[in-house]
Amino acid sequence: MRRIAAIALGSNLASPWGDREANLREAIARVAKLGEVRAVSSFHDTAPVGFTEQPNFLNAAMLLDTELEPVELMRALLAIERAMGRDRASVPAKGPRMIDLDLLLMDDVVLQTDELTLPHPAMAERRFVLEPLAEIAPAMINPGSGRTAAELLARLTQ
Repeated sequence: MRRIAAIALGSNLASPWGDREANLREAIARVAKLGEVRAVSSFHDTAPVGFTEQPNFLNAAMLLDTELEPVELMRALLAIERAMGRDRASVPAKGPRMIDLDLLLMDDVVLQTDELTLPHPAMAERRFVLEPLAEIAPAMINPGSGRTAAELLARLTQ
């Protein structure tokens, strides 16, 4: 079964591929091997949230048409992060990273396992996630809340 997955991307460190933008482009190319890329947002320069003593992030969102099941896709995204040099255990939560890939939504899937929660539990509070997502998929519905990406973004703005 094919599904459309919404994926958030972020980077705030240089890497062997170059700067933050190069990291996002490399990650997009790698994610593209998991299905068909339907859309990629523009890149948004954003201040860090939580752990603020670090460089600004470059954030984006993409839509991927894939046959992978949600947990398979999440595992593949984590493998891409590792292959690009991310070691989640060695930095503080919300700390600096060359690449961050988060599975936000996957059609109307609602799922909670030890490995994955869909919709992403914090996406509705994150402007750096909702702005790029609303840019490419304003009508995409978060099945947890029943609200579109554009509606969730508008609620943050109020």
